[in-house]
Amino acid sequence: MSTITDLKYLKIVLETALLTSAEALSVSALKKLFTEDVKAALINDLLAEIQQDWRGRGIELVKLASGWRFRARAEFTPYLARLTPEKPPRYSRAVMETLAIVAYRQPVTRGDIEAIRGVSVSTSVMQTLLERGWVEVIGHKDVPGRPGLYATTHKFLDDLGLVSLRDLPPLADLGTLVLPEVQPDSVGEADAVPLDDEADNVIEQER
Repeated sequence: MSTITDLKYLKIVLETALLTSAEALSVSALKKLFTEDVKAALINDLLAEIQQDWRGRGIELVKLASGWRFRARAEFTPYLARLTPEKPPRYSRAVMETLAIVAYRQPVTRGDIEAIRGVSVSTSVMQTLLERGWVEVIGHKDVPGRPGLYATTHKFLDDLGLVSLRDLPPLADLGTLVLPEVQPDSVGEADAVPLDDEADNVIEQER
């Protein structure tokens, strides 16, 4: 029997690909699994069935901005964290404020970000977001100097577990990744040295 006519077999192939992939897979990517022309509608129907099959288990199939992927359900994160006790990366206030501006006001130039924040944006802040894969330059503004226009990426949405920008959480929720304020005599102060534009912000406040 041709595999395309064996829906159960197609479903197993899709499930296997998703379980073994480290990245989210789009429907167009999943179509490449088959030599036959499997319609996107059929793949979506089978994905919905797989999603239902795994409902109530420790692993769930979710749809993200860049495609479908399996992940552990949120309530099991504390248990899994004990296997990898390394602290997750946390970012400075400057980085998170800049990310929030890009996410909610995109596309924006570096100058736009500086106008909203009221302080200069250091190169290290933008480089952090670019290297993390959360923002990218999608074009250039038609003004003198043609500054780059920044926007968020699918990876940014994937990391937040979102499908589109319409699903962005309230701005306050992004604050959970911001480094806490560190007092001058606090232990571990060296681990929370402000970035260049954060220092500028402190100077502005002292004035």
